[in-house]
Amino acid sequence: MEMNDMFTGIVQGVGLVKDVTEHASHRTILIEIPNVEGLQTGASVAIDGVCLTVVSFENNDVKFDVIEETLRRTTLGQLSEGSRVNVERSLKFGDEIGGHLLSGHIMDTGEIVEVNNQGDTMDVCLNVSDEVSQYIMEKGYVAINGVSLTIGRCENNTFWLHLIPETLNLTTCDAFVVGQMTNIEIDSTTQTIVATVKRTLGK
Repeated sequence: MEMNDMFTGIVQGVGLVKDVTEHASHRTILIEIPNVEGLQTGASVAIDGVCLTVVSFENNDVKFDVIEETLRRTTLGQLSEGSRVNVERSLKFGDEIGGHLLSGHIMDTGEIVEVNNQGDTMDVCLNVSDEVSQYIMEKGYVAINGVSLTIGRCENNTFWLHLIPETLNLTTCDAFVVGQMTNIEIDSTTQTIVATVKRTLGK
């Protein structure tokens, strides 16, 4: 994976979906993003954690084409005019890595099953598939809709996230509701460690 296709899970702002156009084999989504400085056609941008390629842009309005497979495997198929999305520009050489390295390739989706507002913080419980749960461990990392978060208590196929005010202010996490589906990515280091342990135990 080249550096210009990498992300950190540190969301740089919230974008607004301004238009969704259906085509025979894909969907074009027009999103107003917070910062287009240095942006070029063909650049990679993570939208709710999904790596997309810039087709064109005018001012801060950026067009992305999304193929059917991506629409099925992620939550991008649910986007409509007025939707808010997390936006992260891809890493450039020399950028500080504040979260953990991500590729923008979503592993699966998870369902929010409980939301507890605690003053200016929020506790969120997610239910995930067996495929994802093997990588979920307390104090580990997970990217939810492109946001790098620390995992809290885990039980079977559920785990908790404890969201601080800064995360709620800078991302779309403040709008989490029960029943909402979210994009999930596990970083490659965690995937490698788990795969190695499983192979070792298998021997």
